[in-house]
Amino acid sequence: MSDERRGERGGSRATRGSASERPRSERESGLKRARVRKRALIGGCAALAVAFAAGLGIATGTATGTSSAEETAHRPLKIPAHSQGTDGTLIAYGPGDAKTTLEVYEDPRCPYCGEFERKLGPTLKKMAESGTVRIEFHLAAFLDKSLGGHGSTTALAALGAALDQSPEKFTAFHDVLFSHQPAKETDDAFASTAHLLELAGKVPGLRTPAFNKAVKEKTYAPWADKVADAFYDSDVTGTPTVKADDKKLTVIDADGKAVSPKDFTRQIAAAADGA
Repeated sequence: MSDERRGERGGSRATRGSASERPRSERESGLKRARVRKRALIGGCAALAVAFAAGLGIATGTATGTSSAEETAHRPLKIPAHSQGTDGTLIAYGPGDAKTTLEVYEDPRCPYCGEFERKLGPTLKKMAESGTVRIEFHLAAFLDKSLGGHGSTTALAALGAALDQSPEKFTAFHDVLFSHQPAKETDDAFASTAHLLELAGKVPGLRTPAFNKAVKEKTYAPWADKVADAFYDSDVTGTPTVKADDKKLTVIDADGKAVSPKDFTRQIAAAADGA
């Protein structure tokens, strides 16, 4: 994280002194982020990242080359329309008065997230559009740091450009990205804005001049960094994680496959009933 972005949280090292002199809350926040970056979830993308990091000689949680934050530190923060929460880091889809709120934590490069979205995404989207649930997306980019590259963060920035049009455009583009993930997790294809624009062409009406410009110029990259930071500030340590009214659901089984839509909807109904 650059000194400029540290300053947003209470001052850089030069202005605030050593870590031992910082306020306790800031130190605790830093320690929490370090734990989240290093901890692995068995059966989730955090564990996958550890495995690939070991094979590639990349330290888990350590970015290779120039970080996204360093590249975008000089850019102004532009928050997409239709975003919610602090710094617009929450993306919601579905009615605000829905009986059940589903929190969905995902990283665009995570293959388990792709498995979840391809198998259960249509069911989830149908429930949101029928008014049964409200989806709150919490997007992550920890695989950029674990595997190297900027694919997750660049994809988040492009999703911000889609969200600026509408939640519907965001959701449609989100679905396209997860259904067109690179075959290998180490393939950083999503780091290419040209590739992202090609995929965006699959969403009718998305490729406007404003959208194309925002993706090419990475207008929403600083916002993407904020979104990624918000994931680190959560209590979630791997993706995909889905919570129904704060109760964690099982969406990926022990074999790395998505549960059935029937089982998924049963879990949601049970959480809504307090079971």
